[in-house]
Amino acid sequence: MSQHTTDTHAMMQPRYTGIPTFMRVALADNWDDVDIGLIGVPYDGGVTNRAGARHGPREIRNQSSLMRTMHHVTRINPYALARVADLGDVLFQRLLKHPEALDEIEAVFARVKSHGIIPIAAGGDHTISLPILRALAKDRPVAMVHIDAHTDTWDEFQGSKFSHGSPFRRATEEGLIDPTKVIQIGIRGAQNTTDGWDFSREKGMRVVFMEEFAEIGVDAVIAEARRVVGDAPVYLTFDVDGLDPIYTPGTGTPEIGGITTLEAQKLLRGLRGLNYIGADVVEVAPNYDTTGNTALVAATLMYEMLCLIAERLAATR
Repeated sequence: MSQHTTDTHAMMQPRYTGIPTFMRVALADNWDDVDIGLIGVPYDGGVTNRAGARHGPREIRNQSSLMRTMHHVTRINPYALARVADLGDVLFQRLLKHPEALDEIEAVFARVKSHGIIPIAAGGDHTISLPILRALAKDRPVAMVHIDAHTDTWDEFQGSKFSHGSPFRRATEEGLIDPTKVIQIGIRGAQNTTDGWDFSREKGMRVVFMEEFAEIGVDAVIAEARRVVGDAPVYLTFDVDGLDPIYTPGTGTPEIGGITTLEAQKLLRGLRGLNYIGADVVEVAPNYDTTGNTALVAATLMYEMLCLIAERLAATR
């Protein structure tokens, strides 16, 4: 990665050739020449039911070979605007010790931040957003756009404070996110208690339940997200179970009645120009989807995020 623009030669080759990397970009051994880093976090130690998201990054890489360079709507070519590289995966030494594994994730993203890189992570379960925020938002609380079927603001599960149902409760408690600048979109599904919903509301998060999303439409939700976030530094997190499981069956906690892929793309494209500090796509569990479609959807969402962040970077230079 010595060039100031991303080498797109590999992207022009047949898409079944080469070593799989995110979007077929170069695998970076030197992080000094990278603006946007695509990074896998193969961890699902926080799942409460169906495991398998640890295999998400590998399959998302495979399916991202189907991505091309230029966006058909915005005509953005992110590789012409920023230096993009695959940073590999977070590697673990204490994978089975949950809090320590989260520390390891945090340490990698602290290194990413120290190089001035904006990360787009592929999970892994939604627990990974907490250590990423610990690294990226260490100095001040940030805003957040959160697309999901669940608020992920629940408390302890089976005696653990850390699970894929609790990252944004912990992030609020730790001062990593400003709850008054958080919007949660697509929330739905029955629960055994109201704890998570209540926490989000009481802390000032804007919760857009799926019924409201369907009633007011994507454009109104975009406007509301932009109002909530404003010009604050913002983290973008997308749990694929926010989509209807007809599009993403390969996930741990599917909920019917969700967002369509077309609505998701329109939603993300409506968030152009925000002050992004990072993003993630999480909860792809390929073992529940033999078609590979869930990972393809996630790869496409990552590409949409890449376009957003590259455009923002170019505009601020």
